[in-house]
Amino acid sequence: MSLKTNKRTILAKTESTYGTDPTPTGSANAILLRNLSVVPLDGEFVNRDLIRGYFGNSETLVASTRIRLDFECELAGSGAAGTAPAYGTLLKACAMSETVNAGTSVVYTPISSAIGSCTIYFNVDGVLFQAQGCRGTYEISINALQIPVIKFSFTGLYEAPTDTSAPTCDYTGWVKPQVANTAHTTAFSLFSYSGYLQSLQFNLANEVIHRELIGYEAVEIVDRKPNGTFLIECPTIAQKDYFSLAEAGTTGALSILHGSTGGNKVQLDAAN
Repeated sequence: MSLKTNKRTILAKTESTYGTDPTPTGSANAILLRNLSVVPLDGEFVNRDLIRGYFGNSETLVASTRIRLDFECELAGSGAAGTAPAYGTLLKACAMSETVNAGTSVVYTPISSAIGSCTIYFNVDGVLFQAQGCRGTYEISINALQIPVIKFSFTGLYEAPTDTSAPTCDYTGWVKPQVANTAHTTAFSLFSYSGYLQSLQFNLANEVIHRELIGYEAVEIVDRKPNGTFLIECPTIAQKDYFSLAEAGTTGALSILHGSTGGNKVQLDAAN
């Protein structure tokens, strides 16, 4: 009997100790997502390169294994100001710190040390693929008249899959998103100019590696080179001379606020 690919679930929970399974559950740790792509067994292989008296390949040996997952989550708030969004666990595993300001906001800031990790369970119709020690990166995409999304990419430590019943998932912590438009997406500015925005892509661009030595294995974030693209309606030179700024190599601030209701607002700020 074939597995049903539309019967897929993802759970994710922050690890207290790197690589130690915190046992995520469907009731508390379900991830609502779309565009899911999983490489359940990725790795590196070495060829024996044997010299023999006849044609043919030598066998390859498995050197290391890992699992890779890519998916999108809708960009929305948690439903209550000062409460972390349901995808907060994923952000922390992408080298972001989490600061909760009770009743006001939750702020995520890039960090370069003491980086968190998470365990991810991927279940497809009763077959469980489990990945501990997951770390990754993300890209925020906001396009006019579309649902804004965060595109996550994770690498985790490989565990052999098992026949395990699919969890019953509770998605009530996931808030319905708002489409990016004039009513819901406000306060956009780039170099202090509030232009007419068509699309924005911001890529955190963490460099994620699977590192394995004798006696040591981990997924590590070793660098970050953020970048982004913005498509706006062209202003006059008097309104904003982006050409002179680009020619001079000048840096400036980006800010955008998406969401028009309390508890469902997401703001992206980049100072340079």
